[in-house]
Amino acid sequence: MTRPAARGGSRTSADRLARLLNLVPYLLARPGIEIAEAAGDLGVTERQLREDLELLWVCGLPGYGPGDLIDMAFDGDRVTITYDAGIDRPLRLTPDEALALVVALRMLAETPGVANREAVERALAKIENAAGDLVGAPVAVRLPGDTRQVEALRSAVEGGRALRITYYTAARDETSERTIDPLRMLMVGGRAYVEAWCRRAEAVRLFRADRIDAVAELDEPAVVPPQARPHDLTDGVFRPSPDLPLITLRIGRGERWITEYYPCERVEAGDGDQWLVSLRVTDLGWARRFVLGLGPDVTVVAPAELADQVRAQALAALEAYGTPVGDGAPSADPAVGAVTQ
Repeated sequence: MTRPAARGGSRTSADRLARLLNLVPYLLARPGIEIAEAAGDLGVTERQLREDLELLWVCGLPGYGPGDLIDMAFDGDRVTITYDAGIDRPLRLTPDEALALVVALRMLAETPGVANREAVERALAKIENAAGDLVGAPVAVRLPGDTRQVEALRSAVEGGRALRITYYTAARDETSERTIDPLRMLMVGGRAYVEAWCRRAEAVRLFRADRIDAVAELDEPAVVPPQARPHDLTDGVFRPSPDLPLITLRIGRGERWITEYYPCERVEAGDGDQWLVSLRVTDLGWARRFVLGLGPDVTVVAPAELADQVRAQALAALEAYGTPVGDGAPSADPAVGAVTQ
């Protein structure tokens, strides 16, 4: 019963040792730093940092006399290392840490719309040069989506040019022509987007790069109205609101991933392995295609309009395949308005 705790304690001890070895060079580079600021930088509480400093005070070189120990001076809530006992350089990166840092910086360098790209590339070059033996083979990072489209969008954003795009709107399953005035490029959930003023909608819209079928840079500058404001994407691209349609589904075990992938307002256990799930959607057209793509282990509970649409679409699909509705074939269940077996 004590093994998990022992492992956890070992991991905590190893983490603290690494933090202590990096703490001395960190403080040497910042003489007189406030303890609160140092704790924030290191991701620990002030109490934990003070305990680390007390432990460092009794560490040092072999001999273990007072002159061999790490020494520091306190001035109120500020601390300065006065003797480092030879621990004046931070730990080297492990191969995994070096690779993770290189990949993250390469991803950042390739992200559309990132400011100070030159600074990112300089930092990347330094780290790759210092960690070359650790990382091994060169690292290549490719962002999802059509690279040519992303480059064209990035060029328009950086050059301040208007664009004409052919865009597929998945929620309505339609393609449209739009003229947009780009605001910025950004990455959300691993996908590239251009945020722009849409002249057709007369509002700020997000356009996914991989849903732009064609893009042409216009011979005119982007003109963004003063009332245009970027979206707050802290919680992702889709932000459910009370004015959007609410749908309720009865799902089986195989479709429980819905509750992790989509923001749900309510999840309740039903009969057996079934759950009742309620979530907001952009419109019922998208919801219809969504439900039909899930398979037979999902039924629509509400609204009735969505249930009717799913039933009608399913029956139309059966007719298109020439499959008669009868014994042994899928049929419409009027109780829930979904196609069941």
